[in-house]
Amino acid sequence: MLYYLSQLILDESQGTPWEARLSFLRLFRYITVRSAGAAITALVLSWWLGPKIIRWLKQLKFGQDYADIAETTGGLQARVLSKKGTPTMGGVLIVAVLAFSTILWTQFNAQVELTLLSVLVLCGLGFYDDYAKIIQQSGGGAPPRVKLLVQTALGLFVGIYLWLLPATSELRLLGKKMVINSNLVTDLVLPFCKYPYAVGAVIGVIIVLLAIVGGSNAVNLTDGLDGLAIGCTLIVTFVFLVVTYLAGNIKAAAYLEIPYVSGAGELTVVCAALIGAGLGFLWFNCHPAQVFMGDTGSLALGGAFGLMAVLIHQPCILVIAGGVFVMEAMSVMLQVSWFRFTKARTGIGRRIFLMAPLHHHFERMGWYESQVVMRFYILCVLFAVVALATLKLR
Repeated sequence: MLYYLSQLILDESQGTPWEARLSFLRLFRYITVRSAGAAITALVLSWWLGPKIIRWLKQLKFGQDYADIAETTGGLQARVLSKKGTPTMGGVLIVAVLAFSTILWTQFNAQVELTLLSVLVLCGLGFYDDYAKIIQQSGGGAPPRVKLLVQTALGLFVGIYLWLLPATSELRLLGKKMVINSNLVTDLVLPFCKYPYAVGAVIGVIIVLLAIVGGSNAVNLTDGLDGLAIGCTLIVTFVFLVVTYLAGNIKAAAYLEIPYVSGAGELTVVCAALIGAGLGFLWFNCHPAQVFMGDTGSLALGGAFGLMAVLIHQPCILVIAGGVFVMEAMSVMLQVSWFRFTKARTGIGRRIFLMAPLHHHFERMGWYESQVVMRFYILCVLFAVVALATLKLR
């Protein structure tokens, strides 16, 4: 919005005495300036709206009045404070601030619109799931098949849309005249590999689907301790902030020999807005949490990561940068699979971890909640560094 307004003012002032005085408005053409503005706007809005939304959620009785599943089934002695009664659905704050800041500072294109659409759809799905948990007072939530159906429908829509568009990227080799054009869906770019691999439309759409559905559910599973999910989200978002800027800058992309995607630079503004919104939310979500993001926030944030990874033609970078999210998701998959396998063979189900997701395993080992969170932050930073290193090691 501000970009278009500034350009309109500059166009109207050309040839008038105001032209020189208004020349500073050219700053809005720079992605770096608008990204900084989006981050600051989102942070200030989060601080201002946070207490109001928390009070609003309490008035509506949208709190976690049922006992936390980790407390009822896990026997966690290290947890001093019960999470019962803490307002949930705090993801509304993140998504609202993210959407407003993005609309205010970005230059709209297909990538930004798809990202906002996905965030809003998954936010609505998460809101429905959180509301079902409150109504049932059991923590059960919406049926898993309903959540999976909506996520799958969104993933297929995005995958088919990008395939038919067709959305493309360019790989410009430094020091050479050769330019390789590749489709965001039918061609796959792997870490440490210089050239994309043709995988076809069907496999490409499946990869898009897995990125969105997997990212959405992985962040959701990580949201179990105060500040854990949003802190890791901030670290991963910083990686996407860097990568989206590089992918949208033709000179930087050529130097690093990574795919250049026209318009991807505007996703940097989205990432900056998410960093501001995430920092503002962490202010209220750090231990002891005043509010939880709930599925309203975690499903939306994870889906946004998956989609942005596809839009910059780097779907695998999400697996590396989001290593903590992958660990959390894999711990649940391994736990459930091994339990069912051993029960079918021996009649007694056995577990690999003391409790899943993985953060609860370490709580059962006697780690305090703050210890688990900080150590997972450290792991997330390490994964982020490796993800950024893959941009040059090709």
